[in-house]
Parts: sequence; C-alpha cells; structure tokens
Amino acid sequence: MPHKAGFVNIVGKPNAGKSTLMNILVGERLSIITSKAQTTRHRILGIVNTDDYQIVYSDTPGMLTPKYKMHEGMMGSVNDALFDADVLLLVVDVREPEPIEAHTLAKIKKTTAKVLVILNKIDLADDALLASLEAYWKNELPAAEIIKISALKNKNVDRVLKRTLKALPVHEPFYPKDALTDRNERFFVSEIIREKILLFYKKEIPYSVEVVVESFKEAETIIRIRAEIFVARDSQKAILIGEKGLALKKVGVAARKDMEKFLGKQVHLELFVKVDKDWRDSEQKLKRYGYL
Repeated sequence: MPHKAGFVNIVGKPNAGKSTLMNILVGERLSIITSKAQTTRHRILGIVNTDDYQIVYSDTPGMLTPKYKMHEGMMGSVNDALFDADVLLLVVDVREPEPIEAHTLAKIKKTTAKVLVILNKIDLADDALLASLEAYWKNELPAAEIIKISALKNKNVDRVLKRTLKALPVHEPFYPKDALTDRNERFFVSEIIREKILLFYKKEIPYSVEVVVESFKEAETIIRIRAEIFVARDSQKAILIGEKGLALKKVGVAARKDMEKFLGKQVHLELFVKVDKDWRDSEQKLKRYGYL
C-alpha cells in the first residue's frame, strides 16, 4: 500500500469544539480545553504516525473579529490554515446561530483542500435542526462532505479519520516517525498555566494574561520551572495573586500536578505576576510571544 501523508487543518469559531476533536484524533492532550472563548491562541501541530500514513493535524485559534494586534496575529494563522491544507476540517457548533463569518466562508470556497464540515455537539440538537444545517452547508459548500459528531462523547469521530485518510495524498512523511508535535516542552508548560487561569478566573483576567517560561532546568529527578504571568493592569495583578497569595497558589498547585503528568517527572514551579500594559498591542512583544 502506498504511504500517505498530509496536513489536516482544523478551523472554526471559539467554543466549536476544535481542540477536543484535535486531542481525540491525535490521541494526546495537546490543546488546552475550557468553556471560555479564545482558549486556543497559537496554531499547534499534532502528528499521528502509522506504517501506512502520517497525518499532521493543526489546531488553530477560534475565528473572531480582532480587537488587538494579538488577535490579528491569531487570525493570521487561521488564514494560513485555510490555504495550506490537504484536508480542511471546518468544525461547527450546531447551536451557533452564526457558524462562520461571510469573509471566512468566501475564503473556504476558494480553497483547493478537501473540506469536511464537522457538525459538532449533535447530542444537543434535534433532528429538525440537524436537517436544516445539512441543507445550509450543502448549499454553501456543495463539494464538501458533512459529518455529524459529538467530539466530547467521541461519537462518530472515527468517521472523520476514515474520510480524512481517503482524502490524503500519497506522500512520504513530512516529520520523523516518532514526532508528536512541533512545540517544545516550554510551550506546553505555559499553556498548562494559562489553562488554569482560564478555569479559575472570570471576566477579563484570562484574556489579559500571557505566560512566559523564563527558566526550565531539568535534573535527574526533578524539573525546576520559573514562569512569569503578564497582565494588563495593576488591579488584575491583585486579583490574580489574591489575598495572601492564595489564588495564585491554587493556580500553581493545579498546574504543577498536570505538568508532572505531562513531563513524567517531579516539578518545582515558581510563578511571578507582572504588569505589562501594552503587551497585546506591542509588535515587538507579540513577536517574542510567538503571535507574529
């Protein structure tokens, strides 16, 4: 059997369930998942290898209207994903009244990739709604294939894999056969910390935060990590730290436990909170943080 390999890019609006689908398809928890919008900020590759194929999945930030330069950088990676894929998975929340912006749909109509429209969260919709959505997408993207799933319940996700494999081109692997992702351990450590902030804080705090791993020192039995959390205002710093530092300690304890599972080693974690008022609109800082 000829070897297949290709790039499968996953796009959709915030909270459509892209990251849940990505993690199931890859078989590893690479993308952080919360119920809040803008959970995914960076494009993350997850690589699946067998003797017969290599699938390079790409999870992208949720599609949104930019408010900051940071958002512009996030949407730049989404735009790239629309055109550099062999297969494009457009994930749609069946409850979303406006599943995609007109300008993004226009771009998808121009892509040369095989498009699979993934109607997600079908367990939350009735037959009439699903029928209307199928009719809508058949009209908008006649060449696309429509697959109805529940990523959270892992229902029909195997069909996504089957249809993806059918659409992949014959090609040699793009990455070494033992590769899982293009990101390093520091990236996933920072994402684990950011996930806990998304889970534990409300309102604007999670969206004003950037996490930078300043030090990652690995010894035989322990990894010592120092991370800095940047916020936009002094008031946000006070909330993030909490009374007597208890709120930040809660973040640190939860993050450390997940890091130890991910890294397979004991972790000593130090967290520091700093104010950087313009980081979301500073081109220099956004380049440093990987947005541009």
